[in-house]
Amino acid sequence: MEQLVDIVFEDSRWESFNLQPLADRAARATFIALGFGQEGDAFAGHEVSCLACDDARIAILNEDFRGKPTPTNVLSWPADELAAEVEGDMPDAPDLDGPFSDGLGDIAIAWETCEREAAEQGKSMADHVTHLIVHAILHLLGYDHIRDGDATLMENTEVRILATLGLANPYD
Repeated sequence: MEQLVDIVFEDSRWESFNLQPLADRAARATFIALGFGQEGDAFAGHEVSCLACDDARIAILNEDFRGKPTPTNVLSWPADELAAEVEGDMPDAPDLDGPFSDGLGDIAIAWETCEREAAEQGKSMADHVTHLIVHAILHLLGYDHIRDGDATLMENTEVRILATLGLANPYD
């Protein structure tokens, strides 16, 4: 299968966790659910870069880019702004022959925060990380959760995608 997520392993715990196939599976399910291809299709232009790091590194990134000097579970940086202009509307579809020829954008994910959240929520680490990868890719595709209508749209989309992977609603 085609590798959709180019991972830089800065924290070796992610390598032993087997993040690569999990991230590729989450990305593929997201793209298929949003109509960017079918199983077996090539997903040219859909590539995502991922920094698999620890809390210390993501706290620096969170401060640099969001002004919040604390760790978080996942961050995303889209290659282009695609957010919907009207609350609750679908974001614009990316032009995969245009500005996304080098990929959709970048994400970073932090080990300790993901591990802690999974334990607190009584979920497996794999299920929680799959949800966070789907969540981050939706951000790269223009989804956000700043306004209530957009948050509802994004959460419903996540739930639908996760269901195709056999995962429960993370918001229940």
